[in-house]
Amino acid sequence: MKRRQFLAAAALTGLAGCGRPIDESAESPLPGTPDEVALETLASGLSGPLDVAFAPDANRRYVAEQGGLIRVHESDSIRSTPLLDLQDTVVTGFEQGLLGIALHPNFAENRRLFVRYSAPSRAGTPDGYSHTFVLSEFRVSEDGHTVEEDAERTIMEIPQPQANHNAGSIVFGPDGLLFVGVGDGGAGGDQGRGHVEDWYDGVAGGNGQDVTENLLGSILRIDVDTDGEGYAVPEDNPLVGRDGLDEHYAWGLRNPWRLAFDGETLYAGDVGQNRYEELDRVEAGGNYGWNVKEATHCFENEPCPDSTPDSVRGGERLRDPVVEYPHSGESVSGISIIAGNVYRGTAIPSLDGTFVFGDFQAEGELFVASPSDEGLWDTSVLPIAAADADKLQQIRAFERHEGELYVLSSGNDGGGLHRLIPTRE
Repeated sequence: MKRRQFLAAAALTGLAGCGRPIDESAESPLPGTPDEVALETLASGLSGPLDVAFAPDANRRYVAEQGGLIRVHESDSIRSTPLLDLQDTVVTGFEQGLLGIALHPNFAENRRLFVRYSAPSRAGTPDGYSHTFVLSEFRVSEDGHTVEEDAERTIMEIPQPQANHNAGSIVFGPDGLLFVGVGDGGAGGDQGRGHVEDWYDGVAGGNGQDVTENLLGSILRIDVDTDGEGYAVPEDNPLVGRDGLDEHYAWGLRNPWRLAFDGETLYAGDVGQNRYEELDRVEAGGNYGWNVKEATHCFENEPCPDSTPDSVRGGERLRDPVVEYPHSGESVSGISIIAGNVYRGTAIPSLDGTFVFGDFQAEGELFVASPSDEGLWDTSVLPIAAADADKLQQIRAFERHEGELYVLSSGNDGGGLHRLIPTRE
């Protein structure tokens, strides 16, 4: 195996384990999909781009860099002055930093911007913990170019035991509620400092399988349309009135790095430990298996159960992913899944209805899957045209806008924002 490449600026070095071999025998894409696609570069020269939000009221994009800047991209250029500078506020390095942004569904009217970042330990964070997870709100000016940095409204804080497995994706659902990905707390195996005991004796630790002691290893669902500080909990969240913290929407997750909605369907790319990566179709109250399982496979202890005991929330099923792939193997293989979305655009008709995604260590390739109602989806490599492959050495995030797919990546020329397009003639 070759040595992993390290990202510029603040590195995502803890997302997974060792690198993958270059596979010269990768299969052709799924039947009916293109042999390859190209990239149209919209912005370059970015440093650690991790998220992008498209303004609904202007030809404008906001690009979050892991080091703490939110850059403004308009037409064909990036403004020299950032929208927001949190470089003196965020903790960077390893998997920490500015990790996610989202515009309120009514942004054109209310100008509300939500930001997820890593901060130095705040009040309430136990001694010995790494840092504090912060979810905050800012207001964007009418011209879309600035925010009032001293008018930050803190919505949520979560103590983080370790510097890795921070997830970071925040997305609004079609119900207008905010979905927040939270990793299991870091280290390895969901064990060690800050990892509580759970129901499963086969493997120690278990924030992913515990829903009572903390909010780690889960996807949260909260209402940010409240007055004053904080947030409200939707009454139909699955644990309201039951044993567990009400903010939980789904659990049993290790590091749900990126989230995406396709209509009412929520997808999460959950980064694996050291053998398998997985894409989950997330449902309310779903338990996605970590740290009992890694994708569909037992983690550390065999045989492993397929459900919790009856005494644990009535015996809930450990749900399998819709996509899994190994860290070493032929065709679809990698080290850290980066979830994309279902392609709904018009630029590449042959991709319509397929799920496009990738791996952190991309090496000039994307992946494509054929959604199905049952079992694991068929998957294959989707190569990038040779002229653009160097732009996609490492994938950090995808975003869908008006059906088209965009990818944030690091390449030989630095970080960039690219749109998927047909291969040039």
